[in-house]
Amino acid sequence: MIGAATCFQVLAQKNRSTFLRGAPLKLRANKSNTVNKVQILIGVAGLILGSLVYLIDRPPDQTYFVYFSRTNISLHNTIPNLFGVLGNTLPDFLHVFSFILITAGLFSCKRRGYLIICLSWFFVDSAFELCQKYNSLPLRIIPDWFEGIPFLENTRNYFQRGTFDMVDLVAIAVGTGAAYFLIILTTSKRRETV
Repeated sequence: MIGAATCFQVLAQKNRSTFLRGAPLKLRANKSNTVNKVQILIGVAGLILGSLVYLIDRPPDQTYFVYFSRTNISLHNTIPNLFGVLGNTLPDFLHVFSFILITAGLFSCKRRGYLIICLSWFFVDSAFELCQKYNSLPLRIIPDWFEGIPFLENTRNYFQRGTFDMVDLVAIAVGTGAAYFLIILTTSKRRETV
């Protein structure tokens, strides 16, 4: 018995089809609609690694969650710089990589669904990076009510003080490609064992 529809797919009765751009497309739920724990764990590990960059290599006054922490969680100048030059772009790589894997791990898709997930996160991360360079529009549309709301209150500063770097866009693209490759690898390995 097939459960609920997953990851942009709709359950359709046998022999029914829907039209997408004029071509018939049979939509079926993926039979293995379970959570992929391996993908989620790798994604969470990537987020933890990315957090270490901010805790160890970045001064606390430059990192929102470190600066506003009630206790001193910063390890900057306490232990040696671990990531070196790689620490400048590693968070961009890890952010897109990790969120793609977590999203893909929560949804059971076919390759098209995974590609949509990857491209969606690629465009979101790229848009945030580009808006650091071309910040006039985002600064105009950020609502005043964001002030005083944890995490949202930092949105204006992110675009005003954030630094655009083309290498960050490359890191986002590489992170997207690496995540897609890992999704395909962990999905096909999982199907072989099921």
